[in-house]
Amino acid sequence: MGPPPSPIPVAVLGATGSVGQRFVELLERHPWFELARVAASAESAGRAYGDAVRWVQDAPLPEHAARLVVEECGPAIDCPLVFSALDASVAGPIERAFADAGRFVVSNAKSHRMDPSVPLLVPEVNPDALDLLEQQEHGALVANPNCTTIGLVLALKPLADLFGVRRVHVVSLQALSGAGLGGPSALEMTDNVIPYIEGEEEKVAAETRKILGNVTVSATCNRVPVVDGHTLCVSVELEREATHDDIVRAWQEFRGAPQELGLPSAPERPTIYLGEPDAPQPRRHRNTGNGMTAVIGRLRPCPLLGWKFVALTHNTLRGAAGGAILGAELALVRSRDNQQQIRPLASWNAERP
Repeated sequence: MGPPPSPIPVAVLGATGSVGQRFVELLERHPWFELARVAASAESAGRAYGDAVRWVQDAPLPEHAARLVVEECGPAIDCPLVFSALDASVAGPIERAFADAGRFVVSNAKSHRMDPSVPLLVPEVNPDALDLLEQQEHGALVANPNCTTIGLVLALKPLADLFGVRRVHVVSLQALSGAGLGGPSALEMTDNVIPYIEGEEEKVAAETRKILGNVTVSATCNRVPVVDGHTLCVSVELEREATHDDIVRAWQEFRGAPQELGLPSAPERPTIYLGEPDAPQPRRHRNTGNGMTAVIGRLRPCPLLGWKFVALTHNTLRGAAGGAILGAELALVRSRDNQQQIRPLASWNAERP
């Protein structure tokens, strides 16, 4: 697909937080979207972004973003496309206000994920969820799933398509960045694992069912002293028999709509299987496919459910900002065929070939 005839102005809400910074970093080099506005809390508003943010990304703070003035989060910010990295405690009404004002909002918060009219989107897994936008009256609101859910459904989707998935047991080893800048302290996490993340297990189970359908999920979620990359230890019961080679082939050959359309943020391979006995590992493999590929390994028989494996995804890239941007790219392309579906983006499609 070719680019829009002109870059689409984009706003990032919650821009000073960990995921907000990822949005800023990724949008700096995006071929279709241009960062035009940044917004955060009232304490940061009125300051240059470079002064307001405690930048924690490895890449330098983009100069253009550093010069932007931080604004308060409100629909007076008139960008047609809005990425929200707001905390769930405040995200819901703010994001709804932007959508009601005619904006296209992609949210990384939990606030709207279970709303039946809001797509809970993983672009390779359920692209047709965007059809739900026809039920929304004003702008458009799309939800990014929980970062753990995204890795899980990416690993399960090829198996669900070919063999059916009945039951899943997953134990997560979740990185510190998933807790944001206000997460556990170094003292809490050094030489330690915290076997509880509030609400996480319930979210993984409910969101997986919304995305994949009637799948029973039992989840145990842990915070571990890893900077980036969520590791999932998964046991799965399939509805139809499959061999080891059948399952590996399903992951290796899996492609989705983003790959077929050649979207800018799409990895060449959304899932990849590594045969080494000690793979995947966060430090070695989290940046596979620019951090957008789910890396899977250790497939072996499970005496309880049939098969078990380990999956790894980069939680702030595929699991947050990168996944949300990929979802916006997919929505933009789909709106070319149905401009009423994504009204805020329609004008940027008018001149596309």
